[in-house]
Amino acid sequence: MLDLITPLNLPLIRYPGGNFLSGYRWEDGVGPKEQRPVRLDLAWQALEPNEFGTDEFMDFCKTAGTAPMMGVNLGTRGPQDAANLVEYCNFPGGTYYSDMRRKNGHEAPYGIQLWCLGNEMDGPWQICAKTAEEYAAIARESAKMMRLVDPTIELVACGSSMRAMPIFGSWERTVLRGCWEQVDYLSLHQYYQCNDGDLPTFLARSMEMDGFIKEVSAICQEIKAEKDSDKNVYLSFDEWNVWYHWQLGKRESPLWTVGRRVEEETFNFADALLVGCMMNTLINNADTVKIACLAQLVNALAAIMTEPGGAAWAQTIYYPFAYASRNGRGIALKADVHCETYACAIGENVPYLDVSAVLSPNGHTVTLFVVNRSLCDSVQCQFHLTEQAKLVRHISMAGFALDTVNTADSAPVCPKELPVSSDCGVVLPEASWNMLQFYL
Repeated sequence: MLDLITPLNLPLIRYPGGNFLSGYRWEDGVGPKEQRPVRLDLAWQALEPNEFGTDEFMDFCKTAGTAPMMGVNLGTRGPQDAANLVEYCNFPGGTYYSDMRRKNGHEAPYGIQLWCLGNEMDGPWQICAKTAEEYAAIARESAKMMRLVDPTIELVACGSSMRAMPIFGSWERTVLRGCWEQVDYLSLHQYYQCNDGDLPTFLARSMEMDGFIKEVSAICQEIKAEKDSDKNVYLSFDEWNVWYHWQLGKRESPLWTVGRRVEEETFNFADALLVGCMMNTLINNADTVKIACLAQLVNALAAIMTEPGGAAWAQTIYYPFAYASRNGRGIALKADVHCETYACAIGENVPYLDVSAVLSPNGHTVTLFVVNRSLCDSVQCQFHLTEQAKLVRHISMAGFALDTVNTADSAPVCPKELPVSSDCGVVLPEASWNMLQFYL
C-alpha cells in the first residue's frame, strides 16, 4: 500500500474525516492497544476497535512523507474536546493531555497545522447535524479555544455538504458571518454519478464543479465586503470524486463487523477521464482553492484498493491524480483553448478539450494536462507558448473501452509514453487523458 501511496506526492491526508468523525472519541484511539475500547461506528454501522488512532496515524504520515489535516468532532462533542486534542497533539508538555502523549511514547509535539471543524454538519445523515446558526456558534467557539492552545493553527469550516443541498448558499453565508475572523478556509464536497449512462454529460460534470467553486468563492468575497475585512477565506475542496457504482450494484456487507466493506467503488476508464477533468478544474481555480483532497485514498471510494493480507493495486483514477500531483506543482497558467464543442445536459457549449497548464517552480517546464472528451474522434492539436518551447514528453491513457476496470488480477488501464515530434503538435486520441511537457 505504501508503495502506491508514496508516489502520489501527497502534501496532506485528511483524518479521520468523513461521517465517522461526528461520533469519534479520539481518546479511545490512544494509549495501550489492549486497553482501547471497541465502539459502535454509528455512521457506517460497523465496529471500531480503535487499533489505529492518532499516534498511529502520525507515525503513518511520517512513513508516507505526508502531513495531517486533522478533524475534530463537532457532532457528539464540542469546543473543550477539540481544544483537548490540540493540546494532546501540539502542546510541548507539562499538562494533562500533552503529558498523556509523552507517556504514550511521543515526547515531541506533532505540530499539526491544519484542522477541520467537523464534517458535513448540515447533512441530515450526519450524527448530531446542526443548523447553520448552531454550527456557526460551535465552530466559532471551538476555533477560539483551539487557537488559545496553539495560535499558529489554520482552520477549515464546513460548507454545505454538496451543491444540491437545499440550503446551499444560505448555509455558507450564515457560517461565514458567524465565524469569519476565526477560520481560514471553507470546505466544499462534491461527487459525480453516471447512473443513466449518459457519458457525454458525465464527462462534462467538471464544468459544474467549476461553477460550484466560483459560486462559493463569490460568497466569500461577498461576506468579506460585508464585514469590510482585510482577510480572505479560501476554499478547501476536501472531498471530491466519482461515486455511484456501489449503489448501482446494490452490494451489502454484514453490519456491525470490524473492517466492514462500504462504498468500495470499482472505477472504470470513463471515471478516470472525469477525474482528469476535475484535476484540471482544481488547478484552474488555484487562486481560490488552496486545499483539495481526493476522497478517499484506500478502499472506500479510493484510488488504491487492497485485500486483507493480499494484493494492493491502483484503480483507473489513480493515474491522472498521480501525474497531476507530481507534475502539477508550481504556477497555474491561463490556457487559451480553441476547439469544437458539443451539447449535453450540462449545456450547449462543452469544449471537447479540457485543459490545465502549470509552470514548474524552476520556470523551465510547462506541463499541460489535457482530456479529449470526444468518444469517437481524435483531435489534432497545435500548442503556442509565449516563449520558445520544445515538446519533450507525452504521457497518455487511451484506447480502452470506457467500462474497463483494474483488478487485483488484471490492471490494463495505465498510462503509456508516446513519441513526440519537434513541432509542438500532437494527436490526442479519442476519449483520452494526456500529459504534455514542454521545455522552455
